[in-house]
Amino acid sequence: MAAESVSFRISRNTEDLAQATHALSQRLVKLEQRLQAMELQLTRLHDSASNREPDELASLETVERLLHDCRCLLGLDGPSEDSDDLPAGPDLAPSSSGQPQAA
Repeated sequence: MAAESVSFRISRNTEDLAQATHALSQRLVKLEQRLQAMELQLTRLHDSASNREPDELASLETVERLLHDCRCLLGLDGPSEDSDDLPAGPDLAPSSSGQPQAA
């Protein structure tokens, strides 16, 4: 009877270990799937950021050109011959008449 008791305990422990191994394997599979999904999401975010950069740069260049045009209209900058190389305008300080003028 002692041999049967030991055999039962060994069988029970083996079954418990198999269940624990199965549960750990399932958790590992889920974690790998989550990691893969996160990597895919990161790749998509990186790709969308890369695609957005040229649009943002073009928008900033447009804003820079508009700012330069406004300064020219106000007489703060002379018209530039090279629109790609826009000079930085002088700082504006209000005069006694309330009109902005170069500081």
